[in-house]
Amino acid sequence: MFKKVSTVLILGLYTVFCSAQQVRPTKSSEIYRELKTLKQLPKVLYLAAHPDDENTGLLSWLINNQNVETGYLSLTRGDGGQNLLGTEQGAALGLIRTHELLEARKLDGAQQFFTRAIDFGFSKNTTDTFKQWDENSIIADVVWVIRKFRPDVIICRFPPTAAAGHGQHAASAVVAEKAFKLAGDKTAFPNQLKYVTVWQPKRVLWNTFRFGAVNTTAENQLKVTVGQYDAQLGMGYGELAGLSRSLHKSQGAGTQSVAGIKTEYFSHVIGEPAKATLFDGVVKTWTAKGNADIDQSLDKIISAFNFNEPDQSLPALLALRKKVMELKDVDLKKDKIAALDNIIVSCAGFMGEVVTNQAEAVAGDHYNFRLNLISRAANPVVLENVKWLSRSESFNRKLSKDSLITIQHDIQIPADAALTEPYWLAKSPTNAGAFSVPNDTLIGLPEAESPLNVLLSLKIDSDNFQVKLPLSFKKLDPVRGDVVEALRIVPALELKFTQPLYLVKENEDLHLNLNVKVNSSKKFSNGKVNLMYNGERLGGGDLKSMNGQDFTVDYVIPKSKLTSINTSRLQLDANFVADGVTYNKKQVLIQYPHLPSLQYFTPATVAVMKGDIQTKVKKVGYIQGAGDFIPEFLRIAGIQVDVLKDEDFYGNLDESGGKGSQNKLSQYDAIVLGVRANNTEKKLGRWMPFLWSYVKGGGNLVMQYNTNQDTTVDQLGIYNFSIANKRVTEENADVKFLNPNHKLLNFPNKITADDFKGWVQERGAYFPAQWDAAYEPLFEMHDTDEEPLQGSTLYAKYGKGNFIYTPLAFFRQLPAGNVGAARLFLNFLSAQKN
Repeated sequence: MFKKVSTVLILGLYTVFCSAQQVRPTKSSEIYRELKTLKQLPKVLYLAAHPDDENTGLLSWLINNQNVETGYLSLTRGDGGQNLLGTEQGAALGLIRTHELLEARKLDGAQQFFTRAIDFGFSKNTTDTFKQWDENSIIADVVWVIRKFRPDVIICRFPPTAAAGHGQHAASAVVAEKAFKLAGDKTAFPNQLKYVTVWQPKRVLWNTFRFGAVNTTAENQLKVTVGQYDAQLGMGYGELAGLSRSLHKSQGAGTQSVAGIKTEYFSHVIGEPAKATLFDGVVKTWTAKGNADIDQSLDKIISAFNFNEPDQSLPALLALRKKVMELKDVDLKKDKIAALDNIIVSCAGFMGEVVTNQAEAVAGDHYNFRLNLISRAANPVVLENVKWLSRSESFNRKLSKDSLITIQHDIQIPADAALTEPYWLAKSPTNAGAFSVPNDTLIGLPEAESPLNVLLSLKIDSDNFQVKLPLSFKKLDPVRGDVVEALRIVPALELKFTQPLYLVKENEDLHLNLNVKVNSSKKFSNGKVNLMYNGERLGGGDLKSMNGQDFTVDYVIPKSKLTSINTSRLQLDANFVADGVTYNKKQVLIQYPHLPSLQYFTPATVAVMKGDIQTKVKKVGYIQGAGDFIPEFLRIAGIQVDVLKDEDFYGNLDESGGKGSQNKLSQYDAIVLGVRANNTEKKLGRWMPFLWSYVKGGGNLVMQYNTNQDTTVDQLGIYNFSIANKRVTEENADVKFLNPNHKLLNFPNKITADDFKGWVQERGAYFPAQWDAAYEPLFEMHDTDEEPLQGSTLYAKYGKGNFIYTPLAFFRQLPAGNVGAARLFLNFLSAQKN
């Protein structure tokens, strides 16, 4: 672990590292809090398994009341969770959840860290978890974060037992304790010591909890009162915590902002026990560390701080910096100098940005940028030099108070500039349990610093500072106002199939369409498109001239070639060779209002489902739940899909007020309720009587899984059943057919054990535990050494129609192109056609 990389040090200068797209001064109340944090030496690392596992109320209190630096280490990025916003799953969902965490951290002020662990979905114990994760690698990552962040106290959200409720939760406690023992051992992971020194925290605590019926708190545990009102925030820490946690929008984690104090409980795990406070035995002040002069200087700065004119603190801050520079503790000095530099630049009221009007750029191309600078300090800030990526330009120009300076400059993006994407997605994982990270020093970071920066040399009074400004994109949005985001580097040519998935039946040709997006200003003289399967070219064509415009290439793969490929799911790869350069990347662009634009790239591939895939339905009504792919899959299968709205239920009411709408619903061969529709569609309670009337009159209603939290309908089925947290997490678990002759298993597709091969992540979740005798279960399945479960699919007749409740994970299998899952789902839709 830990390959050697080159490091550039800027000696004699103060360097401010800014990962944001622009540098803006912090408001005075925040500067004041940062000054009080500068006085405190303790650090706390909160540790759990997933985004949204953290106790935001405790984090808010630690940062804003105790004024201690606090970080949250999430072992995973939440890739295996569910998505209430859209269809993103896996790595794309992990990217969303990473940035939701970062947005939450902007509110509560904590720092954010991750390991390389991939969230593979629910696991039932640590044994299952460490089958997927290499325990030693995860421990190494946690040790790295401990050595880098240097916390005095580590707080776990979960215990290492079944009380954690999730194998990954329990695993986070296991690795925390082991990492605690190793972080101070110079023989453990010695390659890390090229970059960091060993560090021994004082203790590990478990933040016990009351979750539903589970209460792990006890009165003999260490207790801390949190939630107090903070006048500078204008709210209590519990209220701030609610706002912070509510930013986990993809998880539907909207949380009340609760006013008033509450008690947090802590159980000792390892290290020196804490008897009175979290920080017993920890060196808390500069005076206790032997630097009383720094304490005294900070007391004077804080006492004299002028909220209306923070620049008045600059002389004292610059004098303080000289004292901090004399510290012999290199790690402490580096840490506090970085914090102090940010305070100084904010007190100077400095704003800087380097922006262009294009969101995307191509390596080697030229773009016009604007450097906007302003200072609000009475004593002038001097712009001495600007380094435009590779070329320096001297200015020696004073930034007069409140006077904006704009400098236009043409910048060529370096020819070797890497594509903009998360560092953990730049390479394919070598195993299913951990991301591949190209540079080990990036481990732990939520995201990498932009490699494309303009470097400013500033002088504040007599001191020199360097400020990095990432190349950014800026636009005026008519709704949102100014939008500033990181400039995204993209390939000169991008490829993307027009469908995310193709389905071809037996004895049919396959028709494909490939979009080629031209991003570069470069003129391509010729090009060749190749469509590949397992290294064999199935088709393509030559393009003698390209006029710089996007275009689409159409393919037909004859059935004779498809027949010779002996698999039900094949992956096709596309590439485009132009002027001797091969392009094969597809952009994945994620855009939601609460997040910046997020981008990564995958090979330009598409899954093709082929074989005996029959359906007897032509028209389906769909009630949207949490984001899922199934409506799109059904359209690809040639089925008309109408997303149902209020007017579809109430548009044709008769005078008696209720039953006339059945005529409108009766046009559908089947109606499907999307994933968690009962949790997300607030109108479902009003619609259900119409749906039961539809079934009774001869309709077919298929309901996918729901949870039993935040429901809109008390009774989901026409006959009662109760949802439990029962699931089968082993995607290859054996499936027993309880009635092999059942029509749902035989028409129009004959379902066999082969149809349950190749499933991903899980069989299903939230199986019913009990149900009315009117239901017939179709399958029995279970995880290793667990009781058999029969709640994965329940079928009932009602009147002339059918009702099917199925928490099988079709929302994961169909995007993955699993033919067996597709055949089974189409059988469910075709129940009324038999």
